[in-house]
Amino acid sequence: MMNKLHGIIFSYLSNPDLRELTIHRNTCSLPYGGRYRVVDFMLSSMVNAGISDVGMIVHTNYQSLLDHLGSGKDWDLSRKHGGLRILPPFGYAEKQEGIYRGRMDALAGVRSYLENIRQDHVILAGGDLALNLPIADVYAQHIATGADITAVCSGNPKGDPKSVDFFTVNAEGRITDLAVRPNASAGYESLEVYVLSKDLLLSLVDHCTAHNLPSFSGGVLQPMMEKLKICAYVFDGYAARLQSVAGYFARSMELLDPAVRAQLFTPERPVRTKDQSNPSTYYGPGAKAVNSLVADGCIIEGEVENSILFRGVRVEKGAKVSNCVLMQGTTVQAGAVLKYAIADKNVRVNPGRMLMGHCTYPLAISKNEIV
Repeated sequence: MMNKLHGIIFSYLSNPDLRELTIHRNTCSLPYGGRYRVVDFMLSSMVNAGISDVGMIVHTNYQSLLDHLGSGKDWDLSRKHGGLRILPPFGYAEKQEGIYRGRMDALAGVRSYLENIRQDHVILAGGDLALNLPIADVYAQHIATGADITAVCSGNPKGDPKSVDFFTVNAEGRITDLAVRPNASAGYESLEVYVLSKDLLLSLVDHCTAHNLPSFSGGVLQPMMEKLKICAYVFDGYAARLQSVAGYFARSMELLDPAVRAQLFTPERPVRTKDQSNPSTYYGPGAKAVNSLVADGCIIEGEVENSILFRGVRVEKGAKVSNCVLMQGTTVQAGAVLKYAIADKNVRVNPGRMLMGHCTYPLAISKNEIV
């Protein structure tokens, strides 16, 4: 069934509210959950549903994403025909000035790719959402309801209302109204995942290009609500939006709750990521680790509490780390104290330093910094 569905992931956004965390990368390649990148979740959801062709639309700052994805081998997408395709904007530069203004802009930029899609239907999704989506169920509902567009939404809003859209859904499951970035949540939060036919997608891209409508919600959903049958698929699992430093910190800390992990990492739909084959983590004689997620390859000789440690993190003797997210290769040297902080890759905290943020305003330390 799934070979009738083609995946498109929008990975061109760098959210400025993520400040230090997106200087060197776009939001999709943001490390999350100890050993993953955010894009792993949507990519794995697609692969778990049997989708074999995925196009990833990128624009700027995507070197880190390319390093992570490689040929797509770890997601079983390294193939002679189809598989994973990175779609940069260079081939379409004469039309494109500056960054894409919205999804319809991005799709117009890769229109020739869309024409050559082999499947009948396309699923459009952002790569900056951490969730484990049963895409096979979404597609089955799309076919069963005869909808023109099926939009995935959530009944328990997690995002900041000012940066998300909300649907009003009637008793038949049809979307009757769309509120774009309101001041307060209003109905079902859009997860910006859509299933539609390839032919409809191409005609919508042409319509939006001709009328200079860059966004999907403003160019397609709002004006065409009467004309098209747009149905909602309500996803009730965990979905994390990473829209700001404080939001990234809060969503990361939620992973310490076993109930959240159970929803995000379901055994029947595994989340795949780049294989790194690190050795197992070493705990020294006086080490202490409480309620923390610790990846492989770490060396812990100090104390770690309520924290998430990525691969290769080192916490030296006498160092104390609590309520922190420490990305790959970070070293907290002897006697240093770190609380409510996010350290990007390869940060070094010098001996005896004390750094403290707050749970609502965590401290973010840029990649390769020495503090």
